[in-house]
Amino acid sequence: QVQLVESGGGSVQPGESLRLSCEASENIFNFNDMGWYRQAPGKERELVASINVGGVTNYVESVEGRFFIFRDGHKKTIALQMNRLKPEDTAVYYCNARILGRRYWGQGTQVTVSS
Repeated sequence: QVQLVESGGGSVQPGESLRLSCEASENIFNFNDMGWYRQAPGKERELVASINVGGVTNYVESVEGRFFIFRDGHKKTIALQMNRLKPEDTAVYYCNARILGRRYWGQGTQVTVSS
């Protein structure tokens, strides 16, 4: 059973930065792709950023140029660097990994951006 454990959420003011980390229970290069989703109150869960086994990244338009996803294979970790945070980035952020057509989820970590 794949396990994903997120860390790094918190409360910040607009314009500040946060880094989220997700540690997997196995080699991250076993996964077809990994990514970060978020869900704000009353909204559907949306894909924020993803990275596939080849290293190709993808971002939702609203975070382009502010968020960056990267991985550390040695540490079995992916991270999401979030810069210039906005109140609309407030949500629970979930780490996700896909392998052989099946998706696995972390427990989620809260990010709150407020003045």
